[in-house]
Amino acid sequence: MGSNIAIMGAGALGSYVGAFLARGGQQVTFIDMWPEHVEVMKSRGLHVTGSQGPFTVPVNALHLTDAQAITEQFDFAFISVKSYDTEWATHFMKRYVKPEGFFVSLQNCWNDTVIADIVGPERSVGCIASHIEVALWEPGSVERGGAVGRDSGHYVFRVGEQDGTETSRVAEVVGLLDLIDGAYVTNNLWGERWAKLSQNSMGNAISASTAMGTLELNNSEAARVIGIHLAKESAQVGLALGLDVVEINSKPAATWAAADQGDVYEELDDFMANRPSRTNWKASMAQDVAKGRRSEIDFMNGLVARKGQEVRVPTPYTDAIVKIMHLVEDGSITPSGAVADMILAEVRR
Repeated sequence: MGSNIAIMGAGALGSYVGAFLARGGQQVTFIDMWPEHVEVMKSRGLHVTGSQGPFTVPVNALHLTDAQAITEQFDFAFISVKSYDTEWATHFMKRYVKPEGFFVSLQNCWNDTVIADIVGPERSVGCIASHIEVALWEPGSVERGGAVGRDSGHYVFRVGEQDGTETSRVAEVVGLLDLIDGAYVTNNLWGERWAKLSQNSMGNAISASTAMGTLELNNSEAARVIGIHLAKESAQVGLALGLDVVEINSKPAATWAAADQGDVYEELDDFMANRPSRTNWKASMAQDVAKGRRSEIDFMNGLVARKGQEVRVPTPYTDAIVKIMHLVEDGSITPSGAVADMILAEVRR
């Protein structure tokens, strides 16, 4: 048998990755808070669509309340819960991972430091999943949409230590993830992480607040204005923090940071308007809003705004979309295309 792996948080990405690992012969245990999802996995297995699918694989799935039945500690655990659940989930899993084992943050946002504060940086590994569109609309069934990385030459998974060293455990995780899609070892975890944060920041909240998918966002001038400025602000903040920010949506961070220049803006607007998209995919935050769940806005765009204050970089578009998303979450605003104009009006106040 392969490694004994825990997936703490069997949402869309955790379920997708775990299904492939289980099919590849690893000992995988899914632990999740959605009762129906756990029960379907236990009774019917986990169904996956995608570049190598569709397929269904039998899996070991546990409710949180079943975890006391775990008798063998895990070699390592993927933490793949939403950002706001990271702290308690890591504390919860700490007792179930071997002392020499480690924790992999398979999440959006900036949770590596949270995990490291709990288990120690020597037991924390980062994993960025770039441009992988997955959804879990029904229990026990994960759908992948959009372009597939391996077919296009894009490497989805980037795994690295916080200090940039190349270690055997990082190579092990890369080897496992490479069975799913392209993966590589990075010695620039923070630059990769900020680029993914910027990528999410420029699209997730717009999709969530407007209920638009990728095709609609690409075709909306207002949405493109907002997206470009969100990416600009995030790139400026990341560079001001001294991070080696890698490309954001295939464009250099410095290009996004210079979006106030007319010719640069026109280049970026043309790029976004003509981006290929096979489906009208809803971002993960839009999926959360549609399900009536809390969003990661304070851990995504909210983090950009807080870091912007630290380095004295103004973030008016980021501030506006955070405010609007709070109103979406409390029910004051119903997601629709008209919300894009509301965001622009908030910026101009």
